[in-house]
Amino acid sequence: MTRTLISTRIPPHGAINRITRAVERLRAAGESLVDLTASNPTSVGITYPAGLVNTLADPRALTYAPEPFGLLTAREAIAAEFARRGTRVDPAHLVLSASTSEAYSWLFKLLCDPGDTVLIPQPSYPLFEHLTRLEGVSTVGYRLSFHGRWEIDVGSLADAPARTRAVLVVSPGNPTGSFLTRRELEMLLGLCRERQWALIVDEVFADYPLEPPENAVVDVAADAGVLAFTLGGASKSVGLPQMKLGWSLVGGPPAEREAALNALELVADTFLSVGTPVQVAAPRLLAEGAVVRAAIHARVRQNLAAARVLARQQPSCSLLPVEGGWSLIVRVPATRSEETLVLELLERDRVLVHPGFFFDLPHEAFLVISLLPPPPVFADAFARVLLQANSVA
Repeated sequence: MTRTLISTRIPPHGAINRITRAVERLRAAGESLVDLTASNPTSVGITYPAGLVNTLADPRALTYAPEPFGLLTAREAIAAEFARRGTRVDPAHLVLSASTSEAYSWLFKLLCDPGDTVLIPQPSYPLFEHLTRLEGVSTVGYRLSFHGRWEIDVGSLADAPARTRAVLVVSPGNPTGSFLTRRELEMLLGLCRERQWALIVDEVFADYPLEPPENAVVDVAADAGVLAFTLGGASKSVGLPQMKLGWSLVGGPPAEREAALNALELVADTFLSVGTPVQVAAPRLLAEGAVVRAAIHARVRQNLAAARVLARQQPSCSLLPVEGGWSLIVRVPATRSEETLVLELLERDRVLVHPGFFFDLPHEAFLVISLLPPPPVFADAFARVLLQANSVA
């Protein structure tokens, strides 16, 4: 039930399955692979504070007193995280969920009827079509165009279907790493006011700026002027995906915001999905997890710097700018398909990378690389990626 406003590249038939089968075969044979697609910070050698998970043993967690939006102490701790970035928010406008994926599903329930449409960015991580399908909602892509940086193509939003209910933005993007700018936000707000769309801004990577533009904006829902939602979570902000804690900030004109909160209260109360232990522990997890965030940020910066040094030795390969996040897009010579190159890297170098078509990048030839692996491992594997990409097929 997905349609698109733009022409997108169709990946080779079965390419993702072929890559997946190759990975499974090599691992089953006992081969050790270097995973340059890693997105789990708990698996890449980041040091976590000793005793951090002990906060889950707080005796207060033995008492079950469910709150649809989450415990006030947890929401106050999350409001403090917004304050750390310079934004004041009311804890009453925060809604806790078990993840941002669950937050999306709740927002689609809130905003859409079956058959309605949500606008999603392209390129982007291939998650939204799955989430919308589960709610009976369609997706329509709008283009992110690259002109020295990734920017929203206003024209690709112009012909949105009449049943569009929301536009979704990821800032910084995954894998583009691009922040939403003030100019882009004003354009989106104008469209949302004109067409009565809601604005959903996924800011899970906002705590990892690398080279953001001066006019980058964060915490959009706090002062949007239209019905808007800012999504975040402990998975990225403090590197704790296993804690299953996400949040949504609801913003906009007071009447619309309160109506949305009232409806979300029913949805949240129906599911009550966030565990009491993680809610009780949230103030300490967020405070003590700051050192994890700093370690991840330092890791990403170090690997990006190494990638730039290595890329200068292979001028036929180029790195696209990275404003924030954990991913790096590498333009490589289009001497063979992305699928072929990815399979060659697996078979010859035992290195796993993402092909560009996995993220719906518009044409050949790109690879998408995680900046999370340990620096010595990253530098060695990335050098091999560049050599293989630059070799004659």
